[in-house]
Amino acid sequence: MKKRTLSLSLAAAAALAAAAIACQPVPTTNTNSNTNAASPQTAAGLPAELKPALDTINADDIMRHIKTLSSDEFEGRGPGTPGEELSVKYITEQYQKLGLKPGNPDGTYVQKVPLVGFTAQDPTASFSVGGKKIDLKFPTDYVAVSRRFVPESKVENSDVVFVGYGVVAPEYGWDDYKGVDVKGKTIIMLINDPAVPDAADPNKLDDKMFKGKAMTYYGRWTYKYEEAMRKGAAAAVIVHETGPAGYPYEVVSGSWSRENFDIQTPNKNMDRPAVEAWITLDRAKELLTASGQDFDALKKQAVTKDFRPVTLTAKANFRINNALREINSKNVVAKLEGSDAALKDQYVVYSAHWDHLGRDPKLQGDQIYNGAIDNASGVGEMLEIAEALTKAQPAPKRSILFLAVTAEEKGLLGAKYYATNPLYPLNKTVANINMDGLNQWGKTSNVVMVGDDNSSLIDLLREVAGMQGRAVDPDPETEKGFYYRSDHFEFAKEGVPALYTGEGTKYIGKDEGYSKQKRDQYTENDYHKPTDEIKPDWDLSGGVEDAQMLTVIGYRVAQNDKMPEWKAGSEFKAKRDATMGGVGSGDHR
Repeated sequence: MKKRTLSLSLAAAAALAAAAIACQPVPTTNTNSNTNAASPQTAAGLPAELKPALDTINADDIMRHIKTLSSDEFEGRGPGTPGEELSVKYITEQYQKLGLKPGNPDGTYVQKVPLVGFTAQDPTASFSVGGKKIDLKFPTDYVAVSRRFVPESKVENSDVVFVGYGVVAPEYGWDDYKGVDVKGKTIIMLINDPAVPDAADPNKLDDKMFKGKAMTYYGRWTYKYEEAMRKGAAAAVIVHETGPAGYPYEVVSGSWSRENFDIQTPNKNMDRPAVEAWITLDRAKELLTASGQDFDALKKQAVTKDFRPVTLTAKANFRINNALREINSKNVVAKLEGSDAALKDQYVVYSAHWDHLGRDPKLQGDQIYNGAIDNASGVGEMLEIAEALTKAQPAPKRSILFLAVTAEEKGLLGAKYYATNPLYPLNKTVANINMDGLNQWGKTSNVVMVGDDNSSLIDLLREVAGMQGRAVDPDPETEKGFYYRSDHFEFAKEGVPALYTGEGTKYIGKDEGYSKQKRDQYTENDYHKPTDEIKPDWDLSGGVEDAQMLTVIGYRVAQNDKMPEWKAGSEFKAKRDATMGGVGSGDHR
């Protein structure tokens, strides 16, 4: 679960009732010219009949979905397990009860997602430095996978090179490799972006370099392995640090020490590094010290443009035996067909991932990763939005897809597969609205905008949240890069304007530190752990307000003649312009 130009060529009032959003005028910059003239309207064009539809969204129904999907019977909803079968069946049945049509043009509610499952069998890793051998213990010292779909992957007697943050970002004049050939070598790199200090105030980060505190895609582990692939590295190792990573090492080891997945490819992923790994900070420091280097000194060098790769006096050895299996996992998709003949072949996509981490028989005690918040709650929210929109009057003009995707926890794979193999053309896909984790702690006077103010969807978010008496505030944890960590990102990469919001931080009736306290508790105690279960103190009233807000946003997008657009400076705008034939979104009827 759950901003820049990429080198990947993307290069409150407390008294307001929950349904107030539907009762008050919503400002709009676009006139809805096709609205039925006989329908009563608010002053700004929002149909008054929307209130009954929004009133169908309630905490009891959301909780019912969460209880089912996060039950032990569903075994953590792992892809390729009986939990997947139960999840797909349940979501399909809910779609059918709502009267939604099959979302796949082939007449079914599923899109098959061809995956390969791979599990490292007794992996080994060691470094040889000056006649001394440093053996690493799996998974307490390191975790490693091979995404190559072959039975065995080896790296033997490989030179080791420290490459700073492993970033090549031309738009920042940044190259951590400096032309050094790392083909066939083992590279060691830091997580997150280069933390470049501000020349005027060394206590701050330079906001002109990698957006300062906020994580860019260059800071994500996925990017670092992708760059290692382009450079031909044999093994790519990331040093884990809890702060820069945004989660403790146990999150990594809990996921990476089990079966993982990737999308099936004709070349069996043989262009990937043979080994992709994480190493704990303590063991990384031990390796560097044995090589005559100091971790802190190297990290300080790595935040300068002048940094050059440092070859260590060490050799690396890895061996991974892969247990492989091919599966057809499933995205579950339903359609609410648009009511306007000119617009119904354009699509608003709501998304939420149904999968979680399954069951781990190696654990003592509770072995099931129930994933109640992550992301049974998001699926429950989406199903409630779907119900509301089926009752909206006038009916939505554009068609609306409800897409429950697989394998988000394995690298956004279901969303990636849909975005690169869309059931409906991306130039007809006007927006994605993604849900990953529901607010379970009560009502807030604000909502969080995850990512940059990068599209007209953010302007719409401000308008609609404003009708609830809520402000829209920036993400308080931009350094964790949440915009790159859930399914909407795969739509954004392909140019589709994508909205992802977080729960508000200003809880009504709570003190200022309440939000951070609850977020920190969840990250430390429950995130990607078997303890992500329904808690007795949950208050889903804020989640209901969020779901109503997202319903209105999607409805407004479906009714508006003009498609949402990326704003100037967005890293995704060029891709959208190309998809739309170089003309941007504009007015497409």
